[in-house]
Amino acid sequence: MNLTLFDLDGTLIETDSDHAFGDFLVQHQWVDPIEFKRRNDAFYAEYQAGHLDLPAYVAFATSGWRDRPLAESLALRERFMAEVMRPALSPASRALVRRHQQAGDLVAIVTATNEFVTEPIAQAFDVSHLIALQLERDAQGRATGAIRGTPTFKEGKIRRVQDWLLGLGHAAGRESFKRITVYSDSINDLPLLEWATHPVATNPAPSLADVAQQRGWPILQLFK
Repeated sequence: MNLTLFDLDGTLIETDSDHAFGDFLVQHQWVDPIEFKRRNDAFYAEYQAGHLDLPAYVAFATSGWRDRPLAESLALRERFMAEVMRPALSPASRALVRRHQQAGDLVAIVTATNEFVTEPIAQAFDVSHLIALQLERDAQGRATGAIRGTPTFKEGKIRRVQDWLLGLGHAAGRESFKRITVYSDSINDLPLLEWATHPVATNPAPSLADVAQQRGWPILQLFK
């Protein structure tokens, strides 16, 4: 069997779902329109530069919805999917995912964006395995703003993938698979790309494109 792992933001979708959901909160006046947007943009710039304070960002990003009634948050998320995310699912991305599925690969989306935002996006791609950042929840099931367990970020993506594989009955290492393909756009995913047998720099940011060119990795542009 082959294993294929897809990053989400910037890789399968041209936008960043976490940042876009923050903008959606601003648009619908769930947060302060000026201060929240300023901080949302600043955190996104830190992510792109490769030095994001992830716990601080998760606390910030969830602050606009986590204290609302769950039904309200879910309703807003569905509007976000209908108005922002589903139009961002390109035919090329869908076809790439489907090609690996039809080949019999074990396919997962591995993303640093939290599970609340990304669960319906994975479903829209018909990908049943989502390895996303997990949110800590209180006794009532409400997100606290903290991260639960190992975040799917940088080296943490490898740990979470290995834990997932063990849960499926596979070995945690690469020996269970003939081929491991990883698609990502971000320099933050360099550890996971290096772990793969077949890394693919997908719509790469300049920093990752440089690495891919130096190492002879294939470069794929899905959004041209």
